[in-house]
Amino acid sequence: MDLVGQLVTIAAVLVGALTTHMTNHLMERQRTRYAMLTRWDERKLDAYTGYIDHVRRCVYSAVLLYEVRNGMRAIDRAESDLTLELAEAEGSRGRAFERVMLLAENQVIEAAHAVNRAAAAIDWQARGATDGTLEDWRELHRTVFSAINVFHEAARDDLGVNGNFHGDAHSSRDLILPRATRENDA
Repeated sequence: MDLVGQLVTIAAVLVGALTTHMTNHLMERQRTRYAMLTRWDERKLDAYTGYIDHVRRCVYSAVLLYEVRNGMRAIDRAESDLTLELAEAEGSRGRAFERVMLLAENQVIEAAHAVNRAAAAIDWQARGATDGTLEDWRELHRTVFSAINVFHEAARDDLGVNGNFHGDAHSSRDLILPRATRENDA
């Protein structure tokens, strides 16, 4: 009986040790998985914010070129310099888009494609590659900023950010765009 009691005690100690080892292993594995997810979320956030920064830089470069080309603004820079600046901004936007493509889920990628299409339309009209009125120009801006809002929402979902901002109050805000300076553009 004394031998059986000792064997039960030894078995209980071994089962306890094995259980402790398995629990520690699973907890460490979970901690590592969480650390990896957090690391990727940080990289995604950097990619998403960087992409939108580059999109906005393109839009602002296009606005300057458009306003100079259409006599809405006078500055001491040549139109060719502004066109080159826009081309450089487009290249940066393309590289930032590639980072999004590498890190994002499908919903974010689709939203980024929509942003690229809308931003490219602005770039083309700014350069004069496509024709349009000032109202067309303004509609292009509404479209790109609407697409940016959709991108933001998709990125927030991908990152697990709680809440949303795509309500009526946010979407109804209009853009600050210049008034028509010529009668025929109104």
